[in-house]
Amino acid sequence: MKADHNLEAVYIDKHYNLVVECKQGSKKACYELYRLYAKAMLNVAFRIVGNIAEAEDVLQEAFVDAFNKLKDFRQDTTFGLWLKQIVVNRAINILRKRKMEFVELEDEQLDNIADETADDDDEIKYQAARVKEAIMELPEGYRLVISLYLLEGYDHEEIGQILNISENTSRTQFLRAKRKVIELLNRKGIPS
Repeated sequence: MKADHNLEAVYIDKHYNLVVECKQGSKKACYELYRLYAKAMLNVAFRIVGNIAEAEDVLQEAFVDAFNKLKDFRQDTTFGLWLKQIVVNRAINILRKRKMEFVELEDEQLDNIADETADDDDEIKYQAARVKEAIMELPEGYRLVISLYLLEGYDHEEIGQILNISENTSRTQFLRAKRKVIELLNRKGIPS
């Protein structure tokens, strides 16, 4: 019985105690959680909204939401994952409101979908830039799914929950987006 208890402990959030203290009203604990997660969450927001001022707004609103809803947080996941979902949802709401072009993706984030047979860094950067341009030409729904999947690391079930679509729709959108990127690259004479 004791061994099972130890196995469960492996999954406990490393900031569990800070969350508990924050729930009990400790401003110091809340500040510490903010300090620990602000930079990473700002990066998440920026990759989605593509504007640093808006990303900062998303970050502040997400933390306000998180601290206001902290009493409802059951800690069955980590605080970081819970907060990241709030940030992503806030950022997507901004995208939906402004109907603007999706975030300009950073070259190094696209290396994993660039041609991996490239011989040197310049070739990889060239390929990543072409892929980035192709992704920017995608309809917003495709861009959103491909970015959440490839850049943020969400699986299709999570993307479905975030975007309020089925897991199958997420998979379909991702495959269509991938095909469209390949088609756009081929049209520009770039081997995929």
